[in-house]
Amino acid sequence: MARPRQALLTRERIVEAASTLIDAEGLDALSMRRLATELGVQGPSLYNHFATKAEIVDAVAESVVAEVDIGVFADCDWREGLRLWAKSYHAVLAAHPQIIPVLATGPGRRPHGLAMAEAVYGALIDAGWSRSRATHIGALMRYLITGSALGSFALGFENDPDLYERYPHLHRAHELAAHRAAVDEGAFELGLDVLLAGLSDHYDQGVRR
Repeated sequence: MARPRQALLTRERIVEAASTLIDAEGLDALSMRRLATELGVQGPSLYNHFATKAEIVDAVAESVVAEVDIGVFADCDWREGLRLWAKSYHAVLAAHPQIIPVLATGPGRRPHGLAMAEAVYGALIDAGWSRSRATHIGALMRYLITGSALGSFALGFENDPDLYERYPHLHRAHELAAHRAAVDEGAFELGLDVLLAGLSDHYDQGVRR
C-alpha cells in the first residue's frame, strides 16, 4: 500500500484537537488516551510529538496567546495601544476561558507569551515609564484582563427572587444572569476606562516611577 503523502499526525493537529477538547470540557478532561481517541490514533503515537501532557497544554496556551493582537503597539501611543491590546486579549480569553489558569501563571518559555510581554513592556518603557512602573502596569493589566475573563459576575447570583428578600439592595439580583453580556462586558470596559484614565493622569503629571 502506498504511503500517504502527509503524515496522519502532526503537532498542529494534536494542539488543535487538545484545544477543542479543553474549550469544550476543561483541562481535567484532557488525557493522552482521550486525545488519542479524539484523533483516531494509538496513544503512543502522541509521544512522537510531545513528551508529556503538560507539553501539550503548554502548546495549547501558546496557540491561544498567538491569537492576541500585539501589533497595535506599532501604530498607537501607549494609551491606545494598551486599550486595543487589552480588548483583543480579553476577547481571546473569553473564547478560551478554560485555558486561563495556565496563562495566569505567566508566559513561561512560550515564545508568543514572551513576545506579548515584550510588546507591552517595551511600549511602556519607550513611552517614558520607569522599568518598575512598567512592570506594575503590565501586572495590573493582566489582573484586569484575566480576572474579568475567568468568571462571570452576572452568573454568580441565584435565579430565585425569594432568596433576596432579606437583602433589599439585591432585590433584582436574580435578573443579572439574563443580562450576562451587558454586565460582564460593561464591567470590563468600565475597569479598563478607569484604569487607563488613572494611568494617563499619572503620566501627564510626570508620576512615572
